Amino acid sequence: MNGLIADIIISVILIAMVSGAIVYIHKEKKKGRRCIGCPMAGSCSRSAKASKHSCE
Repeated sequence: MNGLIADIIISVILIAMVSGAIVYIHKEKKKGRRCIGCPMAGSCSRSAKASKHSCE
């Protein structure tokens, strides 16, 4: 019984994390950001210096 409860709790936590990531990505895409999580802080999609780095 304890193993079943632990499995349910872990499953709920994983579902919450994946759902949160999906919602975050969806919100950022609606804002028009192409480089979500890019180490160049999103400046690569609008910068002329971006020829060395491609986020797409």
